[in-house]
Amino acid sequence: MDITWVTYRIAVGGGIWNNENMAEIVRMGVTHIINMQIEFDDRPLAERFPVTVYNNPTDDDFQHKPPEIFQGAVEFALHALNGGNDNAGNRVFIHCAAGVPRAPMMTLALLRVMGWNLDDAQRLIQKRRYVVDFAEVYVRSVEDFVRVYEGAGAANSKPAE
Repeated sequence: MDITWVTYRIAVGGGIWNNENMAEIVRMGVTHIINMQIEFDDRPLAERFPVTVYNNPTDDDFQHKPPEIFQGAVEFALHALNGGNDNAGNRVFIHCAAGVPRAPMMTLALLRVMGWNLDDAQRLIQKRRYVVDFAEVYVRSVEDFVRVYEGAGAANSKPAE
């Protein structure tokens, strides 16, 4: 199974593709999956297992990605990781077909929202998963999302008038 643990609770990698790999992922403690691949939907594989899949099909076209590509998946991961005491053991696996551009892009977005600065997050992901390709357009897409995300948080935290 192509999986690299970036942190104790967040992993990145390539496609799951079959029941045996899904079973292995679950044995590793993965409870939540973000599927970035447009090529294959993991949800039918997950039906037999205690795992929740967020299907986020994203084309690997090296074009700018809108903030909406990141929003739902990041919220799904944050809820899995921080949603309360019952979530302390949750682990998230973010993947695409090869685990090279799309899954690392989403992992970068998640770490950025979790408070990591851009350089440290990129270095951590690349150190753990050396095959990562941080295409500049994808990094810019992540940073655009983070600006929107942080702006929405600031707007939502203003006191009511």
